[in-house]
Formats: sequence, C-alpha cells, structure tokens
Amino acid sequence: MIDFEWYRSFISIYKHQSVSEAAKSRILTQPAMSQHLAALEAEVGEPLFTRTTRKIVPTNRGKELYTRLAPLIETLEKTTLEIRHTLKTSPSIIIGSPIDYFSSRILERLKACDLKVIHYQGDSQGLFDMLDQNRTDLIVTTQRLSKPGIEYKLAEREEFFITVPFSMEVPPADSAIEEWLLEQNWISYGMELPIIRRMWREHFKNRPEMDPYYVISDLRAILTAVEKKIGISLLPDYLIQESVKQNKSKIVYRHLSVSNDIYIGYKSKNKQDPFYQQIINQLVR
Repeated sequence: MIDFEWYRSFISIYKHQSVSEAAKSRILTQPAMSQHLAALEAEVGEPLFTRTTRKIVPTNRGKELYTRLAPLIETLEKTTLEIRHTLKTSPSIIIGSPIDYFSSRILERLKACDLKVIHYQGDSQGLFDMLDQNRTDLIVTTQRLSKPGIEYKLAEREEFFITVPFSMEVPPADSAIEEWLLEQNWISYGMELPIIRRMWREHFKNRPEMDPYYVISDLRAILTAVEKKIGISLLPDYLIQESVKQNKSKIVYRHLSVSNDIYIGYKSKNKQDPFYQQIINQLVR
C-alpha cells in the first residue's frame, strides 16, 4: 500500500531537484527521503527521475505524476492547516529580526492579533541561518540570501535621513556639505558604516574617509545618542518622527536621503499556509 509520505517526498524532490535539499525542507534524513522515492518508484513500476552529476531530472512518468499529484497534495495540506489553526486557541509565531525594527514596527502591526509571538534578534546572516535551520518561522531582513526553499516578500521601503541634535547649527545646503559632514562625530550601526557608506556612494560618488565615533547596534539607542548631542547619524524616518516633533532632533539635507528595502523571509513550504500568509500580510506596509 502506498504511504502518503511517499507522495509528499516525491513532490519535494521534484521542486528542489535534489534529494538532499528536499530532505532538509521536510526535516528528514537523506536516506529516509531516498527510501521514500525508491518505494514509490517500485510501486509505480518505473523510474520517476534520472540522475545527473549535479541534480536529478524528472522522467516523463515523473512529470505526469507530479502534474496529477501536486494540486491534490496542496489542497489537502491547506485544508489540514486550516483545520489545525482553527482548533488552536492561541497560535504562536517565531520571528527573527533586528530588535529596533521589532520594537518600532512589528509590535505595532501584530498587537491586534490573537497571537503568541516569540522574537529572536540577529544580523542578516544570523537571521537567515535561524530560518534555514527552522529555528524561526519568519525573518525580517534587508538582505535576501539565496537558497532553495526560502522565499522573500517586500515588506516596506524605509527612507534614511541625516539626523542631528535639534540645537546643532549646520551650514546651508549650497556650501561644502561633504567636508562638513566628514568633520562630524558619526554614530553608526556597525564598524563598516552600513547605510552611511551607501549614502556617500549614491550622493558623493566616493567612500567616506572616516571612522565611526560610536558604534551601536540598535537604531533606537543611536537616536538617543543623537538627542544627547553625542553625534549625528543616518536614521529611518519612522523612527525619528516623534523625536523631531518634540524638538529633540532634526533632519538636515533631505536631498541626501537613501532608501532601504525590508523583506520578510519564509520557507516555501509555508507559502500556502493561511496562518503564515495572514501574518505576512499584517507585516507588509
């Protein structure tokens, strides 16, 4: 008798064109995945894939079987997920993101959801590894690292502006702005001057010849440092709005702004899950 798991493994192998990648996506061992395929091929009576040095390619019978099975499996899994989430009174989601973005954006967008949220923070590579290893359900990141089985959706485009203490006097925009900016104490998110370096490249067509005065890996803390007149920085508009209203900081040289795309990363296997889609849609602005 055919095991339903053989079908699921076959669909995964077909999509990834790799037994090892399919095994990872289904959280199974490679021998177990190979066993599922061998059992299904024995039941069908002929090979479903041909092996090459780099990948496996579906045979004509494999293509035919996939065409028939894929819609049925997707419908069945979606129905199962809908039933499972309906029965749960308090569903949970594990989200990985920078802590400042989580505090400033994600909390506000999810507060109306009847949801248990577990948060982990990290840099782009760390967040990607968490998602790849199934330690998070979703990640929010500025970098789309590529790997089969992981997809991204644009959440929003944030605009960064040069932010200075409210009382700071700045030269007029038609003067030597770059020279003045190089003389200031810059507060950066990292030693490599992320986003600041990009602003320099886009507007001044060169690299900034300077070292950060302070390095703080939390944009909220950077804003606090600016308000305390420790230095200046490049900060997203959503973060500084209240500070600007309260005359604690101000935006200067608006024409030197730079944009940054924020993405939501998730496993392809959850693409049809209505629960995940609801959360993703809630986070997109």
